[in-house]
Amino acid sequence: MATVINMPRLSDTMEEGTVASWLKKVGDYVEEGDILAEIETDKATMEFESFNEGTLLHIGIQEGETTKVDQLLAIIGDEGEDISELLKTQSDEILEKDSKPDESIEINNSDKNDSKTKLAEENNKIPENVIIVTMPRLSDTMEEGTIASWLKNEGDYINEGEILAEIETDKATMEFESFNEGTLLLKGLEVGQSAKVDDLLAIIGPEGTDITGIKDNFKSGQENEIVKIKEQESVDEQTTLKKADKVQKNNQEILLPVESNNERIFISPLANKIAKEKGISINQIIGTGENGRIIKRDVENFTVNAISSAKQSPKFTPQGQESFDEISHSQMRKVIAKRLAESKFSAPHYYLSVEFDMDNAISFREQFNSVPNTKISFNDIIVKACALSLKKHPQVNSQWFDDKMKLNNHVHIGVAVAVEDGLVVPVVKFANEQKLTQIGNTVKDFAMRSRNKKLLPEEMEGSTFTISNLGMFGIESFTSIVNQPNSAILSVGTIVEKPVVKNNKIVIGNTIKLTLACDHRTVDGATGASFLQTLKEFIENPVTMLM
Repeated sequence: MATVINMPRLSDTMEEGTVASWLKKVGDYVEEGDILAEIETDKATMEFESFNEGTLLHIGIQEGETTKVDQLLAIIGDEGEDISELLKTQSDEILEKDSKPDESIEINNSDKNDSKTKLAEENNKIPENVIIVTMPRLSDTMEEGTIASWLKNEGDYINEGEILAEIETDKATMEFESFNEGTLLLKGLEVGQSAKVDDLLAIIGPEGTDITGIKDNFKSGQENEIVKIKEQESVDEQTTLKKADKVQKNNQEILLPVESNNERIFISPLANKIAKEKGISINQIIGTGENGRIIKRDVENFTVNAISSAKQSPKFTPQGQESFDEISHSQMRKVIAKRLAESKFSAPHYYLSVEFDMDNAISFREQFNSVPNTKISFNDIIVKACALSLKKHPQVNSQWFDDKMKLNNHVHIGVAVAVEDGLVVPVVKFANEQKLTQIGNTVKDFAMRSRNKKLLPEEMEGSTFTISNLGMFGIESFTSIVNQPNSAILSVGTIVEKPVVKNNKIVIGNTIKLTLACDHRTVDGATGASFLQTLKEFIENPVTMLM
């Protein structure tokens, strides 16, 4: 019997995943335990192991595509098994969620008699051949959209298939194609304004039609009851499904194939329009989109590059023109932004800054590293010192929850590591019990695998305290945002050589600035200060950590 495989939740914060690569193809036999695919989550690219065995009958998400957790990923069953009903069920669920972008689509005809009655009633209010276009649902999680730009003005004639506007959703700014033709009688939203899905977006109809009152009387969901221009009451199932399929294409960038010199060029409608306006031949543009398609930024960047490098005709934009590149958020970047915002605006932060003498730590590290095959960093020393200090100050090693506060008896220190897409925080477990060399080897291993997106989810979970070190970049001091549910995070700057006072004399010394960010709900000022005093004793006299 066929089994539906859904997008797995491979981390505690994962909400959607992207298929990086398939290790199996349709028709292959899959054993239980075989690696089915590599999936990019918000934290890493991970191997997804099959928990079923059978023939891979269907792949629902192609390489490079993204879907929400628990959405169809693949189907495994017996070779030759009929899965058409299973696919239809999955398709119906998708259509039920996502196929309501404008008034011309009618997926559910079960209550046709009631619908006819409503249609007749609405026909008394809506002028003949007038179409109300509503805010489309351009992603499965979209609840409202913002007008990024209008590509048509009121009074313009719109052909079916032309791009009406660019709409910013919760996931991306997407082109919205008109499924109707006629004159744009009304733009219901200005650029920058937002509206809920199914709220009024625009009105299209015959030129000169009086639409007075339609905007004020329109109610969300009304578009499902408006008379269709082309279909009227005889919309058949085949036409309906074709329309629904067209709507689903709005979830991706629509490609425009152009034949030129016996070679097919793929270009988005918006990019093609901009290229024509600027007088740029699309044959000269190199596409950076999927499968080499030309997208908006390629045309805009070509204009700037053409002037500076190829010295094109002065009719093009002069040097110094403002320009930008649009970069879609990765899954990791979106989750980082969400979690940091939640922490910053929910936890009352305050900061304690101190400056430590590092002369003894520098001498200690030199002696320690003189032993063959032994090497530790200043960061390793700080991790160990924090771990020992946290055992003496469990309040700083605590975690805040809505209904309780947890005082941890164990010390798991998260070490922030910068990667291409943002930041990951692998966790050094039981750091207070580890030797300096063990901490050093663990952190190095984490850093290497973090950059290759090979960390396991369990290696990034369970921290009770976090350290963020920017000293290697020459940063003297900075503040960090608490990594919830932890109560504190330590920001580590670079070691600075400067004049200091010792024994009533000015000498050259080495210092480091540390800043402790605390959640005031669990750590008050005196507790945070006491923790830093203990930390100072360990760092300025690191030999005590070996006792």
